[in-house]
Amino acid sequence: MSSRLPRQVKLFGAVSLLNDFASEMIYPLLPAFLTGVLGAGPQALGALDGAAELAAAFVKLAAGRLADRVPLRGPLIVLGYFTAVVVRPVIAVTGAAWQVIGLRVVDRLGKGLRTPPRDALIADATPPALAGRAFGLQRGMDHAGAVLGPLAAWYLLASGTANVRAVIGWSLVPGVAVLVLAVWAVRGGKGGRGGNGRQGAAPSATVSPAAPAAFAAPAALVAISAFYLLRMPDTLIILRSQQLGIPVAVVPLLWAAVHVVRSSSSFLGGAATDRLGPGRTMWVGWLVYAVLALGMARATTAAGAWALFLGMGLVAGLTESPERALVARLAGPGGHQGSGFGVYHGATGLAALVGGLALGAVYQAGGAGGGAGGPRAFIASATLGGLLALVSAAHYLRRKEGPT
Repeated sequence: MSSRLPRQVKLFGAVSLLNDFASEMIYPLLPAFLTGVLGAGPQALGALDGAAELAAAFVKLAAGRLADRVPLRGPLIVLGYFTAVVVRPVIAVTGAAWQVIGLRVVDRLGKGLRTPPRDALIADATPPALAGRAFGLQRGMDHAGAVLGPLAAWYLLASGTANVRAVIGWSLVPGVAVLVLAVWAVRGGKGGRGGNGRQGAAPSATVSPAAPAAFAAPAALVAISAFYLLRMPDTLIILRSQQLGIPVAVVPLLWAAVHVVRSSSSFLGGAATDRLGPGRTMWVGWLVYAVLALGMARATTAAGAWALFLGMGLVAGLTESPERALVARLAGPGGHQGSGFGVYHGATGLAALVGGLALGAVYQAGGAGGGAGGPRAFIASATLGGLLALVSAAHYLRRKEGPT
């Protein structure tokens, strides 16, 4: 099935794999690094994800507008990956939580620069009937890299080859490979028409100012942003798993296993998007999240944490691909893909910041370790997720195929 996708889509899938290999060597270790080594609390973990996503959100809005100028897409993509590759290893020499948060913000600024132009390039290069599969491939490869990175980190730690700081430094190695492949991927798309012919036809001049506003109007964006607002940050899910008995040394293995589920379900979610529509596929993902978040609130054992966290991997597979396919549909052809993805990533990033800080505060209200606050935070998140799913279901009853 993937052989029908444009070559450039496959190349960016490989870029995503390598980039997440580097990034996810570090990310699952951050909760233990911040709370154990640097003495921070659960709210700092919410701030870690939230502040990073806020910074990325503003950059994504600007990068989206710039990405409507087709010749700028390649440089923005390469610069975004370069920023992340250079900054991530510096976390190894930090001595305070605010330094980690600051570097994570800069890392996400790089993500903000590269994501809208990359998604716009994929959308323009792919026939509309294959949009779900194209973004399913990209997200699937992204999560596959997030399997390899934690496994590499676990091996380095378990074998005694490196400590936590050294593992963070080793992330530079796959990062260099990311830059080489990103340049190749960008060049692979130049001068060629995409599967639907839109890439070659997209204007390089600035777009009409009405384009972002026209995209932002649909209720779909509001519903998607609501999900990012209510969803628990991954760092807090990891912390909850540790509190339920999963040792810090095993966290990289858990994180890798979660991304096995995310990767495989992303391909399924992409195919379901093309068959059922993005709205129905996302609704299933929201419902699954609500059930699993409630389960995480009531879990009492490490085995329960393993099962529920692995189940959470299904949520990403059922929501990420349809979200992007829906954005591509709403933005439409004619050079507005960059603005559309910029608004989407900006809105969801802002929602993730507000939600991360709020849920982190609820979590920390349970005490210094967040033990009592953890279940309350997950119950609140699950309740809001269930309400979102119910509202969406009511929408489907009114319309055969609504935009959400």
